[in-house]
Amino acid sequence: MANPWAGEVAIWLDGRRHTGKLTLGVLAELEVELGADSLIALAERFEERRFSARDVLAVLVAGLRGGGWQGSAEDLRRADLAGGPVGAARAAAELLARAFALPEE
Repeated sequence: MANPWAGEVAIWLDGRRHTGKLTLGVLAELEVELGADSLIALAERFEERRFSARDVLAVLVAGLRGGGWQGSAEDLRRADLAGGPVGAARAAAELLARAFALPEE
């Protein structure tokens, strides 16, 4: 089970549960990769539903890597993600939210 107090999110790939977490290191890489002025700007893209499929993929790869996954963006592109595109967007948004808030917020 993912620990929300630790910023963790459960992500199901090909029927297997993985733990995603946005660590400081992967957040810094994500900011550069997506060309965001700040992580707040990236979070706002999700809050305002202005995110792209590229944003979702990048956040998921970063979160999975932060949780110890050894895969690549290409591996994630080929994987069956539970919930499809909507599930992917929800997981990415949850990763961002948990990176900056306590579970009760």
